[in-house]
This record gives sequence, C-alpha cells and structure tokens, in this order.
Amino acid sequence: MNTLPLISIIIPCRSEEKFIKRCLNTILEQDYSKENLEVLVIDGMSEDGTREIVEKFKRQNKKLKIKFLNNPKKYTPFGLNIGIKNAQGGIIIMMSAHAKYEKDYVSKCVKYLNEYDADNVGGTIITLPRENTVVARAIALCLSHSFGVGGATFRKGSKKLKKGEESKLSSFPFAVAREVDTVFGGCYKREVFDKIGLFNENLLRSQDMEFNIRLKKAGGKILLVPDIVVYYYPKTANLKDFFIYHLKDGIWAVYPLKFVKTLFKLRHYIPLIFVLTLPLSIWPYIPVSLLFSVQIAIRKKDLRLFFIMPLVFGARHIGYGLGSIWGLVKLILPLK
Repeated sequence: MNTLPLISIIIPCRSEEKFIKRCLNTILEQDYSKENLEVLVIDGMSEDGTREIVEKFKRQNKKLKIKFLNNPKKYTPFGLNIGIKNAQGGIIIMMSAHAKYEKDYVSKCVKYLNEYDADNVGGTIITLPRENTVVARAIALCLSHSFGVGGATFRKGSKKLKKGEESKLSSFPFAVAREVDTVFGGCYKREVFDKIGLFNENLLRSQDMEFNIRLKKAGGKILLVPDIVVYYYPKTANLKDFFIYHLKDGIWAVYPLKFVKTLFKLRHYIPLIFVLTLPLSIWPYIPVSLLFSVQIAIRKKDLRLFFIMPLVFGARHIGYGLGSIWGLVKLILPLK
C-alpha cells in the first residue's frame, strides 16, 4: 500500500526558458513516487518561451502531474501564494527554476521534516556558473564564499553523509545539521501556512526571510541538513547586472521595515555599514578582499581570478550597501 504523503512542489518563475526544463528534469528524476508528487509552475507572465517549454514537457512526461498557473502580478510572493492556495499536498516544497536538484532531494526533505518534527527543512546550495566565462565563474565563487555571502549557512559547502551517519542528526552537530533562521527554498508542513499565514505580498524581495522570521517567532523549527543538495545558477553572469541585482537586494534588506516591524539578521546590514563608513572601512576591506582573491586564484589554478574576484566582491558589497541606503531613503521619505 502506498503510504507516502502527497507533496506539492511550487515553482514561481518568469521568463526562465533557459532553465525551466533543466529544473523539471531533475524533478522527474526524483526517487520519490511520482504518484505522490504534483508540480505547480506559477508563471509571472513570461515574455519568452517558458510557457511553451512547460506545456511540451507536460505532454511528453505524463507520469509527472504538472499544473501551469498564471501570476498576473508577476512578482515572487504572489506566485508563491497562488501555489500554496492551489496545492493539494500536506507537504509543500518551494523550488527555484534557476536550480537543479539531487535525485533524493524530495525524499530527504520529507524524511528529515518528519523524523525531527521540523516545520521547514532545506539543504545547502552549490552555486554553478551561469555561463562558461571567467566572470560568471567568479560570480559563482563569490556566492559560495564566506567573504561574499557572510553568515548565510545554507550557501556553504555541503557534506555528504556516509552510510549509517544519519543517526548523528539527533544531536544536531553543526557539521551535519543544525537549526537555522532560514533555508533556500524550503520544505514546509502545510499547517505552517494555516498557522502563520502566507508570504507578505508587500515584499517584492526578501519575502522568504520575513516569512521564516515569523515562523521562528511562532515557535517553528527550521532545519538545515547539508546532505540535502541543490545546485543553483545565479541570475546574472556579468559585473553590471550583478551590481544592479544586489543593488535591488540591498533595497529590500531595509525597505521591508515599512511593512513589517522586524529586523533581519545582522549580516544583511553589514554592507550598509560598510558603505556608510567607506572612508575608513575601505582600508581593511581592500587587503582582505585581495587575500581571499589570491586564495581563490591559487585553489582554482586561474590567475585571472585574482584580478576579477575583487571586482565581483566589490560589486556585491557596494551594490548591496548602496541599495540599503536607498531603502533607508525610501523608508524615511514619502517616495513611491
């Protein structure tokens, strides 16, 4: 008898023709029973071939139940909430179209969610270059490095458990699993949304961080298991777009205070402090950035990275910090 719970996978996306098929293929390859899986692709009015790719994939792989839903308001929190409202599963997994997943991703999420009575479970990200260029490689390395992303635990390297090591999870050692403030994507119990509500649709970014803060305040348990692995492709592959992307991220590290009276973790405000104190902070920043760039260049055996990594680190940190300043301005002044 099939006693596995029904899992609803929610994928909000917009104009993801380069990545959506790769994501769906890794869901098709999951070792979890397809009879107990449903996939909801919520499209933010894509302007490329995303819809056609999903519809074709759906016709060619009928054993995987796929629903295609429209998100007229385009942004992620609206898509997530549309997915939750239409999901039939008792467990809901948020996935990114910009990622691919190990074949045991779903089964391990469900396993640890149940065994450790967690409310949200996630794994670690292995960031892959979006394109085969040195700048794209540098961006991926920046988003994998502690200097680039600070204390974002889920972005650190994963450690595969050896056979029989699962029992170690009971004590939550840091090297294997731990309770955290947020995870990438997330595998949630359905009742979580009944208890604390849906994603805040005022937050066009950072809605996942705010939701998980709410969950923790309500007594929820968020568990990071490094043995659960996802491979992520950054949104950008060149310095200009990388800077602009993090400029917008920086805005939404501060501007959410207009809608919710909750601060994020300190790591989200360090770039703001860095930029506000640039006449002083730039002097220790430069040698530290160069030191890590040297280490990365040596480890990857590519001298070009020594020259490019400081620019990528700077684009992320200064962009995020400037965005946070603009977020403060928008917060204080009546700007639209």
